[in-house]
Amino acid sequence: MVCTRLPSETKAQRRVQRVWAVAATTDEITALGDHLVCQGVELVVMEATGVFWRPWFYLLEDRGLRVWLVNARDVKNVPSRPKTDKLDAIWLAKLAERGMLRASFVPPEPVRRLRDLTRLRRTLVEERTRYRQRVADVLQDACLKVADPKQGLTDLFGMSGRAILAALVAGQRDPKALAALAMGRAVVKTAYLEKALAGRFTAHHGFLVGKLLDLHDRLENDIAELNARIEAMIAELDRTPPPDDNHPDRLPLLDRLDEIPGVSREIAADILGETGFDMTVFPTGGHLASWAKLTPRTIQSGARNSHGGTGKGNRWIKGPLGQAAQAAGRTKTFLGARYKRIVKHAPAKKAQVAVARNILEIAWVLINDPDARFTDLGPDWHTRRTDETRKTRQHIRELEHLGYTVTLTKAA
Repeated sequence: MVCTRLPSETKAQRRVQRVWAVAATTDEITALGDHLVCQGVELVVMEATGVFWRPWFYLLEDRGLRVWLVNARDVKNVPSRPKTDKLDAIWLAKLAERGMLRASFVPPEPVRRLRDLTRLRRTLVEERTRYRQRVADVLQDACLKVADPKQGLTDLFGMSGRAILAALVAGQRDPKALAALAMGRAVVKTAYLEKALAGRFTAHHGFLVGKLLDLHDRLENDIAELNARIEAMIAELDRTPPPDDNHPDRLPLLDRLDEIPGVSREIAADILGETGFDMTVFPTGGHLASWAKLTPRTIQSGARNSHGGTGKGNRWIKGPLGQAAQAAGRTKTFLGARYKRIVKHAPAKKAQVAVARNILEIAWVLINDPDARFTDLGPDWHTRRTDETRKTRQHIRELEHLGYTVTLTKAA
């Protein structure tokens, strides 16, 4: 349903309203764009509905119109009012006419193509993980306790694990011969592997594992092809100038994002695919974090202030940032120390969201400034900035509250 509200030619301060249905085909949408241009329409506002808004947005944008995509939450109909497609179109036009809407972020076409590739790669990686889990389930059914995190193989699809799986599919059943295939650090676990590989692995299990490995390896090849294509596209879109005399150590954007603790090249590409390369859309790093739903909402009722949830957000960027935050939490860096400080008094998920927000704000600076480089503040940054007098006074007060008399003597 399309609704136009145009100034009246006969009566001042009046609008001529027209509502009609348009089929969602290329010809009909293109004809609509031509009609709107002839009518002098400059702004088109549409509600985000799944993926069905995309043909309308792209085709009308090609006709030279300024198109806004708005969140359905912001254009809710008035309660106790009938809700139909026609009334929704009229309501949307009136809100746009009064300037009560704000456009959602829609990246330009080159970034949209990059986003399609990064999202497809993440989907294939998730599917690859499912196949790995299915292989582990088949081994459990055959009573082979190989993938034990403490005593067995930490990675079933590492070099040792793949060698053992290939031998099982080929028909090898001798536990000693299978355990002898262990390589690298897994050699010290040979004694345990001999016991773990003594099970009831049959030809039926071998057929299942063989099929799953074929599907897994096919996905591996597809993911590798996507990786090469994504990096080539990022190199084309990256606006970082080459090194010069004043900045001899200038690096491409992907390499600079890779320097952030916990952020791999794949996660950096996922961030760029979702945010794009133009940070003027987000005035500050806080705006970008708020758009990604990594900032808790502030709820005020009277004199009481509390924090709400961050919101659903975009899973294609929150997921990679969550993985990066978990990886950074295991490092001896400022982000790792921040994660550990928050975990002491809050749930791990809150620490994960906080560190993910810091990573995204750092990424905003690196994307916005081609000469910026990540510099770690160090895991002892909070300790170095601690006010010694205030900390001493706090501990004294706590001990006196417990009934002690405190006398301090400076250590030699």
